[in-house]
Amino acid sequence: MPDTLEVTFCNRRFSEWFPDAPSGGHRLIEYLSKLDTTRLNQRLDEDRPYRLEAEVRVRNRPINLAVQISRTVQEGIPLLIVECQNISKIKELEYMVESYSRMVEKHAREMQKEKERVERLLLNIMPRTVYDEWKQFGVTTPRRFDNAAVLMLDFAGFTDMAISHDPPALIAELNDLFTAFDRIVEQYGGERIKTIGDAYMAVSGIPDASPDDTTNIANIALRIVHYVGRRNRSLKHQWRCRVGINTGPVIGSIVGIQKYVYDIFGPGVNLAARMEAIARPMSIALTADTYERIRSDFRFREIGEHEIKGFGKQRIYELEGSDEVDLDDDDGGDLSD
Repeated sequence: MPDTLEVTFCNRRFSEWFPDAPSGGHRLIEYLSKLDTTRLNQRLDEDRPYRLEAEVRVRNRPINLAVQISRTVQEGIPLLIVECQNISKIKELEYMVESYSRMVEKHAREMQKEKERVERLLLNIMPRTVYDEWKQFGVTTPRRFDNAAVLMLDFAGFTDMAISHDPPALIAELNDLFTAFDRIVEQYGGERIKTIGDAYMAVSGIPDASPDDTTNIANIALRIVHYVGRRNRSLKHQWRCRVGINTGPVIGSIVGIQKYVYDIFGPGVNLAARMEAIARPMSIALTADTYERIRSDFRFREIGEHEIKGFGKQRIYELEGSDEVDLDDDDGGDLSD
């Protein structure tokens, strides 16, 4: 009945879905707990059907019902018709679609995270412009850089340290050092090219050259040696680095197919490596050509001529400091060979 919502008649299907439904005397709201009587009356007053969804359990099996209540008149008596439709299959399909959508979204998020992780790894081994070219075309073109400023570094006595020192602790310290070096290189706009054991290579002017590349690599070298010297003050094991810097022509390219890395080659790299080999521990060596490029910005000490393999006799200088950093103030340990 419209006024009381009393159930006066139910068919067999309704009785199956609502086993406790009587032939009369109980109100509809007792079977449809989500029934909103205010909303129901509002819809009926507008001569529009009221719809809701309900869940019932038949023999411990859940069934979803779409319920529609509308107004009618039979033999002059106002009545409400309650129509129920089993939509359990539709709900199952909706649930499957929703679960699949969540799975696809989760997979997409995981793929994006993996893509970002791979991109970070690749940007650790190559400059961004090289990575962008490789990502777009699948290959990169070797490029010549006529005035790349190169830094080469390794640690004096590292082999003996590796044998006698606690390996996990040694690697942890080396990792801390290289992490700090990376930050210094980034601060001056350079690129870390690679590490091999205790060797560290960085460059300024690749892939974008500027007039300050040699100045930048000199500042990087000073900051690195200064950092190592300050760090040694609180360490039992002393780390003593040798650094060579040089500005000259190099070629940059990705090498390898399955295990590829970005590397640089050429006279500029070779001469930086030669400078590192003749540098004293906790000092920075460079040739006269590099010295002439930055002589007005830093303090140097001339250490004489040396025969450099592949380059003949070269006048060698040590970079001692700048207005901001003075290596003479660092307590980096014994500076003798």
